[in-house]
Amino acid sequence: MPPSKPARPHPIGKVLIANRGEIALRIHRACQEMGIRTVAVHSTADAAAMHVRLADESVCIGPPPARDSYLNTAALISAAAITGADAIHPGYGFLSENAGFAEMVEAHGLAFIGPSPAHIRMMGDKIAAKDAMRRLGVPLVPGSPGALASFEEARGVAGDVGYPVLIKAAAGGGGRGMKVARSEDELEEAFRVARTEAKAAFGDDAVYLEKYLDRPRHIELQVLADAHGDVVHFGERDCSLQRRHQKLVEEAGSPALKAAERDALGARVVRALRELGYRNAGTLEFLWQDGQFAFIEMNTRLQVEHPVTEMLCGIDLVKEQVRVAAGERLGYGQEDIRFSGHAIECRITAEDPETFAPSPGRVSTYHAPGGLGVRVDSALYSGYAVPPHYDSLVAKLVVHGATRAEAIARLRRSLAEMVVDGISTTLPLHRAIVEDPEFRAGDYTIHWLERFVARRLAAGQAPKAG
Repeated sequence: MPPSKPARPHPIGKVLIANRGEIALRIHRACQEMGIRTVAVHSTADAAAMHVRLADESVCIGPPPARDSYLNTAALISAAAITGADAIHPGYGFLSENAGFAEMVEAHGLAFIGPSPAHIRMMGDKIAAKDAMRRLGVPLVPGSPGALASFEEARGVAGDVGYPVLIKAAAGGGGRGMKVARSEDELEEAFRVARTEAKAAFGDDAVYLEKYLDRPRHIELQVLADAHGDVVHFGERDCSLQRRHQKLVEEAGSPALKAAERDALGARVVRALRELGYRNAGTLEFLWQDGQFAFIEMNTRLQVEHPVTEMLCGIDLVKEQVRVAAGERLGYGQEDIRFSGHAIECRITAEDPETFAPSPGRVSTYHAPGGLGVRVDSALYSGYAVPPHYDSLVAKLVVHGATRAEAIARLRRSLAEMVVDGISTTLPLHRAIVEDPEFRAGDYTIHWLERFVARRLAAGQAPKAG
């Protein structure tokens, strides 16, 4: 793909936020500080949401089901037209990585605050993304060069790379269409089930095969590029603390990496994205084991965990997204970015901390912690009714310290202060994690949290809901 041409300057005075919850509020706050007016869209279930209450204007776009509101592209474009918005910010989730929606936004003369539709489409296909990264010299996990045409091909590739192997949906995400085979006896069933799940979840049964790494860390690199060929990275985040492929805790930087490893990976990625002509924010995700990085996917949007990077670097990534979408240059280089201290984020969800069953309902009391180096991104307030229709994330608690030890101490104190009554949340689980000696030592992989939860259940130490 040839590098994109510099974007036509697109003055942005009003942004429609095509999302909800804490990320909609986060975008609103950045726009307000830039002197940009905001338009909140909402379903009928979100009429009393905080982002709706604080935005300059609001438009109801449909009933509670996301397909009838937040995924209703015609309603979103109409809302932008009637309010005179200049741009649309998709946040994360919903339509943030929908190339067709990005094309629709641009076709209506609006700025899409995100990457180009072509790059969204390329990176949304994991096989195409891996092929692009292979050509650009980014390291990959050993595996099939493309989609597997048959089980016989899968067996041949698995024999070449060695067991265990992982069968993954080409259009997948969140662990759906992903199966491990530890031997040839397990491969046929894993191949069949992965294809079935991929077809059901994504309408596409294409799968590929990778070597399964038994003790990797999940490391991701935050990047930002303008349309003039300037690309920088903001360091790595360690997102290894996951349950069923869903991240619960993130750190910046990684307790396992040396600065030289981060800098070498960053330089390689910056060169690749400059050659690709990428623009706006993006995150490249890698597995890291025994000092080796292997690319797994790229997210062409703002990440849920972007605040840990902001705390580390002191740069507002949402403001930078808006500036780039308006056609501005970054105005700084890699040498101007400083990494200071350590940051940790906990994702607080409205779920039972033992069973992880969703727990919507009315919040009777909400108290956010504070103090030096503490940030809470949340749209909660006392009396707010968490609806059952959407993702269960209700708050992100982010702390920063001069050292990792100070950040952990600050996190421990902040988790003890935080109060969310009326619904069950994962706060008790986070409080247990921060006390664990292995977490405190930074000694964990992507498999650690599942085992931690299982050990506590077996020992009768499961955190009580609260």
